[in-house]
Amino acid sequence: MKKFLMAALAGTLASVVVTTQVAAPLLAQEAAKTTNVYEQLDLFGDIFERIRSQYVEEVDEGELIEAAINGMLTSLDPHSSYLSPDDAADMRVQTRGEFGGLGIEVTQEEGFVKVVSPIDGTPADNAGVEAGDFITHVDGESVLGLTLDEAVDMMRGPVGSEIVITVVREGEAEPFDLSIIRDTIKLTAVRARTERNTVVLRVTTFNDQTFKNLESGFNEQVEEAGGMDKVSGIVLDLRNNPGGLLTQAIKVSDAFLDKGEIVSTRGRNPEDGERFNATAGDLAEGLPMVVLINGGSASASEIVAGALKDHRRAIVVGTKSFGKGSVQTVMPLRGDGAMRLTTARYYTPSGRSIQALGVSPDIVVAQPRRPAASEEDDEEESTTPRSRSEADLRGRLDNDSLSEDEIRQIEEEQERAEEAAKLRDEDYQLAYAIDILKGLTALTGKE
Repeated sequence: MKKFLMAALAGTLASVVVTTQVAAPLLAQEAAKTTNVYEQLDLFGDIFERIRSQYVEEVDEGELIEAAINGMLTSLDPHSSYLSPDDAADMRVQTRGEFGGLGIEVTQEEGFVKVVSPIDGTPADNAGVEAGDFITHVDGESVLGLTLDEAVDMMRGPVGSEIVITVVREGEAEPFDLSIIRDTIKLTAVRARTERNTVVLRVTTFNDQTFKNLESGFNEQVEEAGGMDKVSGIVLDLRNNPGGLLTQAIKVSDAFLDKGEIVSTRGRNPEDGERFNATAGDLAEGLPMVVLINGGSASASEIVAGALKDHRRAIVVGTKSFGKGSVQTVMPLRGDGAMRLTTARYYTPSGRSIQALGVSPDIVVAQPRRPAASEEDDEEESTTPRSRSEADLRGRLDNDSLSEDEIRQIEEEQERAEEAAKLRDEDYQLAYAIDILKGLTALTGKE
């Protein structure tokens, strides 16, 4: 018995020794890391003092520290940044849907400002700014080397004032200037209309009004059409939608999904992940859907497109989306400032991250570029006369096998076909989406 106890005691002592031997290097490494961090902070303090006392001009100490904080955040990724008290206030105003500026969502790429998308009906949109444009100069001054916030500050100014931006665009041989008059940007989150028995829901942004606007706009169009049985389908137009609030993207997706996952987020720690599921009820009662996207569809737009695509609730048409698959959390800081920090990636219901990849459409349809004014004139001059038909021939036989109602119906169908052709000239992608829905509904006999 004594031997057994001694053996047990020896085993216990050995385990303590082994644990100490393993833990000691780990503790030493952690202590070294902590020491290194403090040394780096001391270095920062030394540099700050030298700048403050020896720089050629007097510096604002507060601005210097803010710049250091922002530099630390922007080194992480293009979407993390420091928000000064004024910037934080502007952001809160923007989510409510009204602010001053040009009306573009931008990011930074290779040192230049890249347009994610212009917002419908804003000065930038009216001036011809397009998704994918690079802004290289603002009023003749280069933005190369500036942070994104500094470049955005250059573009801000009083409502009614003029700004000239220099744009580099793919397909254009030379950079060119665009003159824009700043204005108050009033965002209408959703515009609803009906085209050929199809309800078109144009979602321009995801602010705190989006779902409410979408629901009321859809219901109004259905009522004007004479009921749900008079509507053949829905086009959810997310083109050039730069995103916005995650909560609104979830609500919009849930509006058309009856069950299943909408999106999941995963941060550094597995326990911090979240999963958002649809609730029972489909606003459109199962009507066929097409979602329109392009390179200007980002973030919240991609969540909606990805969810509806993965659940096969909608056909996605257009071109590949922007590919912003990260979630930013805005954290209030002392002094009324805030920190925008990337805290998670989001994943579509199939478990796929779209970060830097985007959502790929089921059917790729590019939007033809608008021809220049001179090209439009050339096209008009080269337009051939309409072709002649049997109805144009003198002495033709009349078609006496049709009643007046049947003739009227044929004429109405011809008018609808002409309207469809006109829409293709105005918005080819939208016309394509409506044609898809027309084909789907024709199989059910519902027009």
